[in-house]
Amino acid sequence: MKGVTILGSTGSIGESTLDVLSRHPDRYKVIALTANTDIDRLLEQCKQFQPEYLVVADSGAAEKMDVILRGSDQDVKLLSGVAGLEEVASLPQAEYVMAAIVGAAGLKPTLAAARSGKRILLANKESLVMSGHLLMEEVKKHHAELLPIDSEHNAIFQSMPVNFGKGLSKVGVRKILLTASGGPFRTTPLSQLDKVTPEQACAHPNWEMGKKISVDSATMMNKGLEVIEACWLFNTDPDRIQVVLHPQSVIHSMVEYVDGSVLAQLGNPDMRTPIAHALAWPERIESGVESLDIFSVARLDFEPPDYDRFPCLRLAYEAMHIGGTAPAILNAANEVAVQEFLEGRLAFTGISGLIEKTLKDVTPGTADSLETLYEADQQARLTAKGMVNAA
Repeated sequence: MKGVTILGSTGSIGESTLDVLSRHPDRYKVIALTANTDIDRLLEQCKQFQPEYLVVADSGAAEKMDVILRGSDQDVKLLSGVAGLEEVASLPQAEYVMAAIVGAAGLKPTLAAARSGKRILLANKESLVMSGHLLMEEVKKHHAELLPIDSEHNAIFQSMPVNFGKGLSKVGVRKILLTASGGPFRTTPLSQLDKVTPEQACAHPNWEMGKKISVDSATMMNKGLEVIEACWLFNTDPDRIQVVLHPQSVIHSMVEYVDGSVLAQLGNPDMRTPIAHALAWPERIESGVESLDIFSVARLDFEPPDYDRFPCLRLAYEAMHIGGTAPAILNAANEVAVQEFLEGRLAFTGISGLIEKTLKDVTPGTADSLETLYEADQQARLTAKGMVNAA
């Protein structure tokens, strides 16, 4: 039986992971669950799965949870803060770690899991976007396993030869075709985008996701971050990655080989499929996902992305080409921009503008240490917030 720590258990990926685990109680045991502030849902999960540890990252919420646990019959150890997240990511009894904390907050516990030689189920794309070189070095050094959970990267992983780490050209791969739904505004007139509301941006046509990632999907920054992530996961450069708009979200991504073959992974848009795949790899287990009915799908459409509609995608490619701390600056500026949009202080079309200005104002450096990355991250956040406040 494999022990599992879930970093970010109250989010959509965490909930889907628990659903898959609940179907295989003979194979997996939940060791630790973590949340930021949603202690009500975390307590419900604790009662159902009986973990050994709970972590509440927010100090105020952790104090409230401590009071609740003292008055309950739950036999569980409560930790808090980043130190608590790093501890449960390193527990010897947890062989697998689901890294599903959204944003830069997930970086340190993901690195802790790598340094402990875990199988990391990576759903936190920011860890690779911010510190791809450092994370991949730690994975290699400590013989950890890094398996992608993003549906697109998991599809690429399934379609790749096992020895892709040698370099794509050496294993006969010509390029990666990274699919994207195009989000809710794929066909919206450009003149109407500045009037988009947070509610509209969060209404994804195919996936149920949290607010931040839903907005990233609407701007296609999520796809830009996935391009950067794919470069690190599959040891390639951005010029070998082609984004393809595919509104049905049935083909999750493709790999083109030098002999003309194109391998694709298809399935219903349900995150339990890549989660189950990564949990059991190289085996296959039941995920609870319904079989794909190709007759009801009937057709599959593809089109190239429009950079005028999705400037965030262009910015992500540019940041990866620049290298160093540029992707970390991009990610930090995006997190600020999305939050400002959700809180009504920035127009939807202002998201890309704020990111582009921040990339120009914050000089990128060499991404040679975690301290350097965090410094670039903080500088980008302060710069972006200052621009919003000055507007």
